[in-house]
Amino acid sequence: MTGRRTVVLQVLSCVLFLIPITSPASATSAAGGLTIRADLTHVDSGRGFTGSELLNRMVSRSRARAARLYGRHSHPYGHPATAVAAPGTVGGIGTEYLIHLAIGTPRPQRVALTLDTGSDLVWTQCASCAVCFDQPSQNFDPSASKTIRNVLCSDPICANSTDSLCPIRDDPCVYLDSYGDGSITGGNVLRDTFTFKGYGGGAAVVPEISFGCGLFNKGIFDTNESGIAGFGRGPQSLPSQLKVGRFSHCFTPMLVDKPKNSPVFLGTPDDLTAHATGPVQSTPLKRNPVIPSINYYYLSLEGITVGSTRLPVTASAFAINEEDGSGGTLIDSGTSFTTFPIAVYEQLRKAFVAQVPLPVDANSSSETGADFLCFSAADAEKVAVPKLVFHLEGADMDLPRENYMPVINGKLLCLIIDSTKDNQTLIGNFQQQNMHIVYDVENSKLLFAPAQCDKL
Repeated sequence: MTGRRTVVLQVLSCVLFLIPITSPASATSAAGGLTIRADLTHVDSGRGFTGSELLNRMVSRSRARAARLYGRHSHPYGHPATAVAAPGTVGGIGTEYLIHLAIGTPRPQRVALTLDTGSDLVWTQCASCAVCFDQPSQNFDPSASKTIRNVLCSDPICANSTDSLCPIRDDPCVYLDSYGDGSITGGNVLRDTFTFKGYGGGAAVVPEISFGCGLFNKGIFDTNESGIAGFGRGPQSLPSQLKVGRFSHCFTPMLVDKPKNSPVFLGTPDDLTAHATGPVQSTPLKRNPVIPSINYYYLSLEGITVGSTRLPVTASAFAINEEDGSGGTLIDSGTSFTTFPIAVYEQLRKAFVAQVPLPVDANSSSETGADFLCFSAADAEKVAVPKLVFHLEGADMDLPRENYMPVINGKLLCLIIDSTKDNQTLIGNFQQQNMHIVYDVENSKLLFAPAQCDKL
């Protein structure tokens, strides 16, 4: 507790000294029913990494991410700073996909924020930061915007936040957010105009969006990002502030020579069959009944089929623990790979070994960065693999083979699914490639359909 208090004092001293007080802003305005589109880029896109190097980097980020998400169950009113990131972690806070938008007027300043369905706060590093991390673009400069405003402690966006630090009601709102790998960001909560792409062309300009102006940013951050865009279910998240009932994303394949941008929609277009290659299905979005303050997107996973074999695993293996709120199944944008508890993973591994007529490669970890189940194959592309289906409540997520068993370096056929000692299941973004995933928050359901994401 002493360490956290020291950090709080450091943040407060930086913030109150560096940011002047401006007049309070009015309530956040809505997006006016407009569907907003933004581009997403994978954090490693276009950086010249081989397939093996990409997997190594994703493994490290994915495991750090899992530690962070699982750790919040023990700290429901804040993000624990005690969990340790995996050795060699890059982008330990879960950087996977960056959303590109702009803040301020008259000249909107571009920012690249991590799209994070596991958090609510929207923040970007500011030019006057006292403790900063390196980023390729210029830091956001609040003094260059004519529409920027402080948010006061009395404002609902601050008063209802677990991240805010407000000793006096009429003071400017200050935030402090810490992550499971020990990374910390703190600064002022401001309000300004955000500029996005409009669906179908043009620009969507939305005033009065609240965000954190990061002035004390310390820890493991990836050099391609400038902050985080929370897409969780809380009032601070970007979808909540835009007052859109649903949002969606469609991740283009990442293990390709020239990966393309992925689209994200805030206020998803009504025609979900556009460029779909299969039926639209839906499954309920759940909340944690034990820790209601956690705004994750839980699903009811009921079973798994490999080939024609339903694994001998009951739905309770994927359910939330009714005593402490741990466990459960999350769908998450910031986790690279789907991760199962060890007992479930061992059943999955056993089924693939039994059904793939190839020798297991015992030395594949040097190329993939993890103990993935890999098979040696001279013509790996031509080898038939067992299907993999996640049985959700009311829906079956039938994964295309490239989403779970791609060919690595032309000679390995690998099951890109991980295990954890914890009892939580995470459905990662690698398994969501070429699927239009719709978070219908208003109706508490998730819709999905296989799609050509680069056509949307």
